[in-house]
Amino acid sequence: MRLSSTLAFATKHGKERQFGPALSRSLGVDVTVAGVDTDQLGTFTGEIQRPANQLETARRKARWAIDHTNARYGLASEGSFGPHPQIPFVAAGLEVALFIDSQEGIEVVERLWCTDTNFADLTITDPLLPEAFLGRVGFPEHALIVSPSRDQGPFVKGIQDRNELRVAIETTIDAHDAAFLQTDMRAHLNPTRQRCLGQLAERLSARLLARCPRCTARGWGVVDCHLGLPCEWCGSPTDLIAADVFGCARSGCTHEETKPREGQASPASCPRCNP
Repeated sequence: MRLSSTLAFATKHGKERQFGPALSRSLGVDVTVAGVDTDQLGTFTGEIQRPANQLETARRKARWAIDHTNARYGLASEGSFGPHPQIPFVAAGLEVALFIDSQEGIEVVERLWCTDTNFADLTITDPLLPEAFLGRVGFPEHALIVSPSRDQGPFVKGIQDRNELRVAIETTIDAHDAAFLQTDMRAHLNPTRQRCLGQLAERLSARLLARCPRCTARGWGVVDCHLGLPCEWCGSPTDLIAADVFGCARSGCTHEETKPREGQASPASCPRCNP
């Protein structure tokens, strides 16, 4: 059966609005929603656990989109949120996008760390609306979720109305003595996350325009890195990136090129100068 030249996007949360324009420009094809229930591969609130890690989950979604639509191209993205791994007390989101060209055997992965996020939560025992928290997370433009605790339902999701929020809080506190409020990180209800996804879409689009120097396949870009950028004071290796490894996205092509980064590391990042 002949493959359709469209790009099938496995999303049910409106991400095609961020990715569609950029990928249409780079590929010259229409981006369509695959119509698959991506919640079956995990929900942010945990009613359905993600069956694999972030990258593998995105891969399963993209392949599911291709299988469901018989499209040549498949796309999925997957986000995770929590404390930044290197910056204390700062929340961050890691966004992963995965593109597949099933005809050429190409798989491209792009990642983006976003510190511009409203990811936050709050436990309350007083039914009065927590105005400071609501202002900090951008309610009502950004939706909220109310539940008895982080891991316990029922979950009232997608709240963007003050009266609906008040009722959800009062009902939850009456039944469980406390209410857990968290930001709804689903893309269609979170404008801040939408901006990050838009940046990721542009990066993925630019990468799809880059060709492998050996086989000319789409998706040439960074696939690995080498740590050890030297300290500018003592010259000792640090945990910062010293070189990027560029590689081909086509299965079977092993061409890689290593490009050292310029400059040196700040002594603040040196385990010898700043133990």
